[in-house]
Amino acid sequence: MNDRTCIVTRETRQPDQLIRFVADPDGMVVPDLKRKLPGRGCWVGAEKALVEKAAAKNLFARSLKAPVKVPPELAEMVESLLASGALGALGLARKAGAVALGAAKVEAGVRSGKVMAVLHAREASEDGVRKIANARKSIVHVGGPVVPAYKLFSEAELGLALGATNVIHAAVLDRGPGEAALRRIEALALYRGIAPDWKVSSAADAAEDME
Repeated sequence: MNDRTCIVTRETRQPDQLIRFVADPDGMVVPDLKRKLPGRGCWVGAEKALVEKAAAKNLFARSLKAPVKVPPELAEMVESLLASGALGALGLARKAGAVALGAAKVEAGVRSGKVMAVLHAREASEDGVRKIANARKSIVHVGGPVVPAYKLFSEAELGLALGATNVIHAAVLDRGPGEAALRRIEALALYRGIAPDWKVSSAADAAEDME
């Protein structure tokens, strides 16, 4: 798909960095996250602040060339859809064996080099997060991958999606369903403006942390 232009910033971006919007039969602006809805569409950078600005100024009417209506909760609607999509993808990855649960399994997975991303519940303790962060640093020190960590969901949200209780730490493994889930997680993080915790950007940094 060709690059598109954000109606707010007028910047050209790749489609994965944008959200498509269309007008439904009643003239209401709706998000088209799968980019499959019929009709004329317009694009907004995939960030909540940009969607809020587009809604506040009703930039959709000009781009869609129609007197459309914008729901006041449009930005929250998009966020809810992105969160549901990410959690749903995590659930599918879990059923396919592409998600590890529990601090011990997450730490072991990181050290094995098979983890693409770590998830911490918002309720996670600093001690638990630190132990897994140390594993993430150590694997980079020996030439392994840099593993990002995200804190996007509550314990209850993770538990419901993954079919378990007391889900504080989870890891997305490097398998097909895990890759699909990670793309959804990255999209939600971008939209919320929450950068992942990389901690270590190079092996040299990791070595310094371990000295």
